Amino acid sequence: MANHKSAKSRIVRNNKRAVINGARRSRVRTFVKKVEAAILAGDKELASTAFRTAESELMRAVRKGVFKMNTASRKISRLSQKIKAL
Repeated sequence: MANHKSAKSRIVRNNKRAVINGARRSRVRTFVKKVEAAILAGDKELASTAFRTAESELMRAVRKGVFKMNTASRKISRLSQKIKAL
């Protein structure tokens, strides 16, 4: 257990950030799932529109520090390849 005031406030802040970051991560996963569902359905037009929103959501997560840049780039690249293969 933390004894210093600053350490206690860091625990509180870290818990708040964990909730926010978890929500952001979940949001990104939801958008990626929409793209993957459109790919499975074989709808290239729907997949590409969903891809654009998923891409911006991934980049926002990178800016906020939820994902690293290489992780987001890899996910975007793989989704893009799947859409082009349709």
